[in-house]
Amino acid sequence: MDGAFPEGFYSTTSHRTQIRLGNEWIDVEDMEMDCGILIDPEGGAARCLPMSEVRKGDKIVVGRLGLRVLPAETAQRHNLFEFMASPVSSEKPKGVTVREIAAAMRRTRQSGEKILAVLGPAVVHTGSVEHICKMIRGSFLDVLFAGNALATHDIEQALYGTSLGVWLDRGLPAEEGHEHHLRAINTIRRVGGIKPAVDQGILKSGIMYECVQKKIPYVLAGSIRDDGPLTDVITDSLEAQRRMRELVHGVGFSLMVATALHAIATGNLLPAWVKVACVDINPATVTKLTDRGSIQTVGVVTDAEPFLRALAQELAEVK
Repeated sequence: MDGAFPEGFYSTTSHRTQIRLGNEWIDVEDMEMDCGILIDPEGGAARCLPMSEVRKGDKIVVGRLGLRVLPAETAQRHNLFEFMASPVSSEKPKGVTVREIAAAMRRTRQSGEKILAVLGPAVVHTGSVEHICKMIRGSFLDVLFAGNALATHDIEQALYGTSLGVWLDRGLPAEEGHEHHLRAINTIRRVGGIKPAVDQGILKSGIMYECVQKKIPYVLAGSIRDDGPLTDVITDSLEAQRRMRELVHGVGFSLMVATALHAIATGNLLPAWVKVACVDINPATVTKLTDRGSIQTVGVVTDAEPFLRALAQELAEVK
């Protein structure tokens, strides 16, 4: 049947997995946790398949025979993404952490892999927009995942100088500022989207502006609580998942800042060998990510702005 696996199907992990097909071991492609494995016996291939995508007649792996999982070795630890994988704490050395994350991002860029940013609206609220913009202009971000809120408040700042109606340069509420985010959404909807707003000279700065200028693909996944939403927001959650799955191909590093739900959703899509740095003021966010199987995550418990300021500076100083 469509939309459901056969009983007894093999449920995947995020670790490298192989199946025995035609008397040889082959790698399962598009590795992702909580999927099934679709077999193409004629092509000698196998790939992960989400439950919602299965169709009647698909050849799906059932049981555990003829499978092997190859988790990363737990050898002697030499770098941050090994020795910092202890329980989350706010007492880990931030300077070392920033340097190691910057080094990992540089290695990812040098290897030709992509860097994925997953950002929450607190990036804007805390005054961190310019730090992200510097990373984009420096070619240290290749893909962006976020929601309606990040883009809305980024555009609100660009148009009004406020975020949630608060002047970012003064920290004081603006008169009638509570309307700014909705007026920002309305402005974008009236011209048909974020790119048309950039092309028409309406949107002249900010994270979304830089993404358009650098042709960086982004997914804005919708939520039941969204205002508007912006024209670019994908309100069908399954369609948002499909788009995210397309864009995680080739990602070698993911930076997740100040977002619990988008971070966990993205972590579930990434194979175990993709390094993840999750930054949040709330230790529970990082803990939830690692508890849900994203074991490759380094957790940094700190406010977004000082971390991103230090990271942008570190990336700019060492080419």
